[in-house]
Amino acid sequence: MTKNYVHPDLQEEVTAVAGSYTPERELKINFNDRDILAIIGFSVIDTSCCGMGGGRFAVVPGYIINYKHSKNDEGKTLSTVEPIEDDWDTRREIIRLIEEQESYCNVRFLS
Repeated sequence: MTKNYVHPDLQEEVTAVAGSYTPERELKINFNDRDILAIIGFSVIDTSCCGMGGGRFAVVPGYIINYKHSKNDEGKTLSTVEPIEDDWDTRREIIRLIEEQESYCNVRFLS
């Protein structure tokens, strides 16, 4: 199953309930003869009642089917992706590939 992914505005801080996050850049990772899209950024938790924190993150929309093919009604760039619904061994390998380039980061797979 494929879906359209809306690319975030890179280097723009997004305010959230407990702080903010900033998508910094995109990675294309070759894996088993397919390219995977990953968005790399950092988050800051500074308005939470439970304390402060933050860290690096990677959001993985999926395997790239059609990269930056059009824009939506709001002018945001779209790519067609296939969410990664593979087994955990595959996901662990993708996490390892991301961490090779990014050091430690919290990796989240979109469905």
